[in-house]
Amino acid sequence: MLTLPVFEWVRPQSLDEALAFFTQAPAESLWIAGGTDAVPNLKHRLHEPKRVISLAGVRELHYVREDDAGMHLGALLTLRELSEHARVRAEYPALAKAASLVASPQIRNMGTLGGNLCLDTRCTYYNQSYFWREALGFCLKKDGTKCHVVPQGKRCVAAHSSDVAPVLIALGAEVEIATPPAQAGGAASLRRIAVDTFFVGDGVHNNVLLPGELVTRLIIPAASRGLSAGYQKLRPRGAIDFPMLSVAAAGRTQAGAFTQLRIVVSALGAKPRVLGQLDALAVGKAADEAQFSAIAAAAYKQCHPLINVPYDHEWRHEMVPVFVKRVLRDAFPKG
Repeated sequence: MLTLPVFEWVRPQSLDEALAFFTQAPAESLWIAGGTDAVPNLKHRLHEPKRVISLAGVRELHYVREDDAGMHLGALLTLRELSEHARVRAEYPALAKAASLVASPQIRNMGTLGGNLCLDTRCTYYNQSYFWREALGFCLKKDGTKCHVVPQGKRCVAAHSSDVAPVLIALGAEVEIATPPAQAGGAASLRRIAVDTFFVGDGVHNNVLLPGELVTRLIIPAASRGLSAGYQKLRPRGAIDFPMLSVAAAGRTQAGAFTQLRIVVSALGAKPRVLGQLDALAVGKAADEAQFSAIAAAAYKQCHPLINVPYDHEWRHEMVPVFVKRVLRDAFPKG
């Protein structure tokens, strides 16, 4: 039986209080929201904090609001709430769909939007018990110096596994980040960046968050209203499993032709990949099956799955064009 390590548990009631707790012991603290991924990782000794800071009591991060700037989603919104919210379903059904496909109802009842965005990367050689990892020889992501997937590599290639991130990137969303007082010259501060630039290509720590920083809000800008969007997820079963491949698309058409298109492919490497050259491939051209196939072929050339999850990487590669076409049909059903 896997047990939890010994740690102090604190449950702040406000964002300022949460940031203050982290500042007291920045090298020894761990944020936890729903805990659906963090708790198993604690049992595997992948995280070994002396203090766990629960965000469950920080109610100021739990909301859905709309204004002239766009839709504002609090980081502690649960995935179930996100998937069932009437305004989200009406304006951004692809985001609601992505949230609805995470794991199981029990997980979605606990898991949060911010937690899914910041989900730890996954790998065959990382998400194992301490005994298993010690027997093999620890990996670059935790306790070791060698990547077992790319032995000559200098960066971890554990797979990005968030469902909401590809859709948020496709929609041009921004993420708001709170910085603790000690890092902000004596006062807590907030900054906003595009979700696209939130992620970096290193599986050890695949986002820009500094120690103690916290995602507080996601903003889908008003300019994204009216986008046609879709989301598709490949996994072994219809529930529970993390994606082997995920694809999101968002764009606009006029008179049956693309005027705007963004496609994001994820779960293949440490960060989501925004497909390149889509302006030349799509804009001004018909949103039809022939063009869907051309875009899918380009995606196949750009995406190269690694052996970082326990599924055949060549088969996952073959599924890239299949799922790109599916997501385009999903987003543009009249194509």
